[in-house]
Amino acid sequence: MAGTPLDRNSIGSLIESSPHLLEDFLSLEGQLQPNGFDMTVRNVARLINPGAVGTEDAGRILSEAKVIEFGIDGWLWLEPGPYLATFNEIVNLPLNIMALGRPRSSLLRSGVAIHTAVWDAGYNGRSQALMVVYHPDGYYIQRDARIMQLVFFQMETGTSRGYQGRFQSENI
Repeated sequence: MAGTPLDRNSIGSLIESSPHLLEDFLSLEGQLQPNGFDMTVRNVARLINPGAVGTEDAGRILSEAKVIEFGIDGWLWLEPGPYLATFNEIVNLPLNIMALGRPRSSLLRSGVAIHTAVWDAGYNGRSQALMVVYHPDGYYIQRDARIMQLVFFQMETGTSRGYQGRFQSENI
């Protein structure tokens, strides 16, 4: 039914169709959930300077980010604070599907939050999310860990013009 979240079978069918709803995932069986798809961490970056937002695009300045290297064992310790997480998966949304990202509960239960924007219909790219470590003793994260669930919604009617913003085809 249009206007509702997609279930596991619907998401799986869209992953197998062309163009693929998702690409570069690590394990279809491990990441496909009853009501979404688990996104895995490719890298984590520290925000190193302030950004800005104005009324015009020219006033929008993104914070620079410096990728933090995982240890040889694939683990990374994060001190409290904000980080930019880049996902392994590439998302390709058709004009009648949009998505919202929600943190996995194991992160929340450890004092870590994932903040996201809307994935607009027509978007494609390797997305990013803000990961904030609130726990005063920090947090350990392993490369390729599942950190967020992307929930897809079929829109009542598809948009005639998909996402056209500056993050189209990002990180590909």
